[in-house]
Amino acid sequence: MRYTDGPTVEATVQVAAPPQRVWELVSDIHLIASLSTEVQEVGWLDGVEAAAPGATFRGRNLHSAVGEWTTTCYVVECVAPRVFAWAMEDVVHPSASWRFELTAAGGGTQLRQWARIGPGPSLLSRAIEARPDKEERIVAGWLRELQAGIDATLAALAELAERR
Repeated sequence: MRYTDGPTVEATVQVAAPPQRVWELVSDIHLIASLSTEVQEVGWLDGVEAAAPGATFRGRNLHSAVGEWTTTCYVVECVAPRVFAWAMEDVVHPSASWRFELTAAGGGTQLRQWARIGPGPSLLSRAIEARPDKEERIVAGWLRELQAGIDATLAALAELAERR
């Protein structure tokens, strides 16, 4: 798999809570950041205080292999209580895209989280430029990390939603 292919990861979990309750959790960027091993802090920009189409937020991230960096994220879709999605760094050519989808199902909520890397430049694409012979290995390793993060986030969100 190559970076320019726009590789994706995703997972789905059934949550024994209504979509509105799950929505309150997934649209809270501070909560989502607290569930991440990479995101250290986030904050809304331009006086915004909640998820809304066109809103922006900044995240500070830390990874042992890369160090610390910040990203600016643009909310590209926000339809309560169904979809919350954002693009990182650039709306047209994001360095990554993230998405939560909520569907009422089975007396609760089917919650899907999805992420795509690229096509825009990122720390990952710079690592690949430095070692083009290792591209597939670098991408595969990053996808494994993203998948593990998504799996952990969905499990934590389900637990939080179900205990309230």
